[in-house]
Amino acid sequence: MKRVRIGNGCGFWGDNLDAPIHLARSGQLDYLTLEYLAELTMSILALQKQRDPQAGFATDFLDVLERLTPELHAQPNLKIITNAGGMNPTACAVKARAILDKAGLTGRAIATVSGDDLMPRLDDLIAQGHAFKNLDTGEPLSAVRPRVVSANAYLGARPIVDALRQEASMVITGRVADASLTVAPAMHEFDWKWDDWDHLGAATVAGHLIECGAQATGGLWINWRDAPDLANAGYPIADMGADGVFEVTKPARTGGAINRETVSEQLLYEVGDPAAYLTPDVVSDFTTVRLTETERNVVRVDGATGKPATDTYKVSIAYRDGYTASGTLVLAGPRAVEKARLCGDMIFERVRRAGVELAQRNIECLGAGDCVPGVVAATSDPPEVVLRVTVRDSSRAAVERFTKEFAPLVTSGPPGVTGYTTGRPAVREVFAYWPALVAKEAVQAECRLHQ
Repeated sequence: MKRVRIGNGCGFWGDNLDAPIHLARSGQLDYLTLEYLAELTMSILALQKQRDPQAGFATDFLDVLERLTPELHAQPNLKIITNAGGMNPTACAVKARAILDKAGLTGRAIATVSGDDLMPRLDDLIAQGHAFKNLDTGEPLSAVRPRVVSANAYLGARPIVDALRQEASMVITGRVADASLTVAPAMHEFDWKWDDWDHLGAATVAGHLIECGAQATGGLWINWRDAPDLANAGYPIADMGADGVFEVTKPARTGGAINRETVSEQLLYEVGDPAAYLTPDVVSDFTTVRLTETERNVVRVDGATGKPATDTYKVSIAYRDGYTASGTLVLAGPRAVEKARLCGDMIFERVRRAGVELAQRNIECLGAGDCVPGVVAATSDPPEVVLRVTVRDSSRAAVERFTKEFAPLVTSGPPGVTGYTTGRPAVREVFAYWPALVAKEAVQAECRLHQ
């Protein structure tokens, strides 16, 4: 039976820069996927593109690609699929093309997938009746429209498959569903039909299991002490057959662990209804999935099923929502928790006396159970705690005034204040998340080759 090996070497922008190279070198892959995007990432990239029309993509990818060129020479059939294009797939492709050409890889075609960015059409779409109602509150987007900085539909696997069928060796996308990076090569290699819901469901399970990188290979595992050499954790591979049955594994001689626990924990990660995991390609049913450990660090996955996809795309929208700052101090010595809480109260009392009222504020004593309040309680009076004080407000000036009240505690607060050498906390703009839906018929994905 024909098989295809798909490995994911990146779970987010900021993930281990060495992982893609190690995976490509020792994973015996047909496809290397690299997943960079989160909701907040898109708003950051949108602002970068506003400042520089040639920016707006995940720049880490270019560093990784440069280091991958020896592997691409050694493995002429290895293909790369990544959403590193972010808000600007074309600019990313231009840079990638230059790297490949410089390395003598001129024969490798690059394709971009775009059409997910709805910002240029947002007002027209609203005028046409697309309300982009908030999935949590039901409010129409018009309530925050002047503050919107990005709006991206989660595209599916179809345009990536179109690119592969045009013999692209590398596909750079904007916002697509994470699992679709894996669904696409499976659809292409096995020539499954777009209404073959069970196979689409299986490929989606595979994509979901490997999309977060080392989370499936021992990262965040409840029994983490049983995952040897996590510093050298291998990144996951989905070895799939034409029947939709696949194995999750990792390269030999790498750390971490793959077993029923690590795989099932990732299977249920960020899942609302396990019986209806919604993607642009299919509604996948995780409740029918069977996990079997066939050998050390190999889990067989079968039984996945799917149902027809919905007629809408999820849209990730970000909008400006004020300013925030967060500062920390260490309080050491007897009654550290009591002293820390006093310091937090002193900060806000002094801000109040300066005539500033902050919309939101939070005092935490890390080490005293505040990180997960009501879940883990301190068992004794700790000898030291970290005081973390955070605020948010629509006024930047109000937040800046707050940041000036940490340093005075060094000499005017209780004894034991330390850890204050980093200066005043930075004021950052807040980007709030607005989840919505849009009819698929309103979105046109585009695939373009860059020779």
